[in-house]
Amino acid sequence: MPIPATTTGPRPLPAPRRPAAAHRVAVLAYPGMSVFETGIVTEVFGLARPEFDVDWYDLVLCAEQPGPVPVVGGASLHTPYGLAELATARTVIVPGVPDVTADPSPELITALRQAHRCGARIMSICSGAFALAGAGLLDGRRATTHWRYAELLARRYPRVEVDADVLYLDDGDLLTSAGSAAGLDLCVHVIRRDHGAAIANAVARRLVIPPHRDGGQAQFVEAPVAADPDDDRIAGSIDWALAHLAEPLSVAQLAGQAHMSSRTYLRHFARATGTSPIRWLIDQRIRASLTLLEETDSSVEQVARAVGFDTPVSYRHHFGRVMLTSPSAYRRAFRTGAGQRA
Repeated sequence: MPIPATTTGPRPLPAPRRPAAAHRVAVLAYPGMSVFETGIVTEVFGLARPEFDVDWYDLVLCAEQPGPVPVVGGASLHTPYGLAELATARTVIVPGVPDVTADPSPELITALRQAHRCGARIMSICSGAFALAGAGLLDGRRATTHWRYAELLARRYPRVEVDADVLYLDDGDLLTSAGSAAGLDLCVHVIRRDHGAAIANAVARRLVIPPHRDGGQAQFVEAPVAADPDDDRIAGSIDWALAHLAEPLSVAQLAGQAHMSSRTYLRHFARATGTSPIRWLIDQRIRASLTLLEETDSSVEQVARAVGFDTPVSYRHHFGRVMLTSPSAYRRAFRTGAGQRA
């Protein structure tokens, strides 16, 4: 179904020609938006990355009505791109909605559905999940949003399986993230999915962020408690653990690094990270193994030992839980698809 052309306002300038072969990423701009979420997407997908030997992305900013888009602070963004460009992009990102209690416009719903039917990857940041849900794309699917809006999302769209704790969810062709900064986590995850761990890690370093954050939104939910003065000791133990992932590590060792009893350490670690030390260690070891699977010919058994798993069986089990595939399948998929993922 074609996207209706706007019939009001000044005639937009013709959009500049874009490279046809690039992976186009379309991000929705809407009146009253904060430019932070759009800035996240622009920084990750919009900047040229000539240092990487891969085809990068072609980012366009789209609006329901091309032209000036007023944003927070009294400024405005001007874009010649409309919903027609959004509907034909390979990746579509909705960084928020102007009102979480209102339905998306029929025009936006049509564009999102058309993009999805054509095989686009649809992503949301923060309240953007309401647009995806309003278009019916999240029916019967897992999704997340900012913890402040999670209950409302579940109430307004009961067919959506809302997970209020995670930082982001990758459900294949539909990806949703929590509050604004979680959009960075999701974007780096997409870089990893498209181009592998090494490039995702390099992008994260340029952004001065961790390539993967553990724990969920629970650690950020407002609570009537004071800041934990022991968080610095927890952070120090985490830094030490990251430098010793290949070694056998126990809660007692981590607690010793923080100068705490094991029981006290478990309590403070969960409060600081939203997860347990053992779960965090397993996830870190899985993440560390991705680069080895992608860039070396080491056997799965060698990779398991290199990142600190006792046995290959344990490694395969936990890898499957985190990555939803096996180490061997991940390696095959990465190596056969790395040249086609731009």
